[in-house]
Amino acid sequence: QVQLVESGGGSVQAGGSLRLSCVASGFTYSRYCWGWFRQAPGKEREGVASIITTRSGTYYGNSVKGRFTISQDNAKNTLYLQMNSLTLEDTAMYYCAADPGCVRLLGAGDYNYWGQGTQVTVSS
Repeated sequence: QVQLVESGGGSVQAGGSLRLSCVASGFTYSRYCWGWFRQAPGKEREGVASIITTRSGTYYGNSVKGRFTISQDNAKNTLYLQMNSLTLEDTAMYYCAADPGCVRLLGAGDYNYWGQGTQVTVSS
C-alpha cells in the first residue's frame, strides 16, 4: 500500500550534479519524516538528508552539507535531492525512506518504508 519510488540516478563525472526524486503514495497520514539514505558496497547505510513533511527544517549528514539540498513538494507527494559537486565518495545506491514516528531523522534503522533505490555512480 505504501510505496516510495526513486528516480534520477545515473552516471556523472566528479564535480557534476544530479537531481533525485522520490514519489510517495499510499500514506494515510500527512506528517512523517522522510529522507535519503545511501549505501555503497561493503559499507553501512548512511543518512544523507531528511525532512519532515509538515515542517521546513532540513537535516544533513556531515559529508554532504553544503553540497546536497533536500526539498519536498507536498502537493505532488515528491521528495527531491539536489546533488552538486559530486565526488567519487558519493557513489552509492540511494534510497528514499519514510518514518511516521520520526525517531531519528538520519537513522536508517528507524525508517519503516523504503524505496528500491536508484544508483548514483560518480567517475573521475
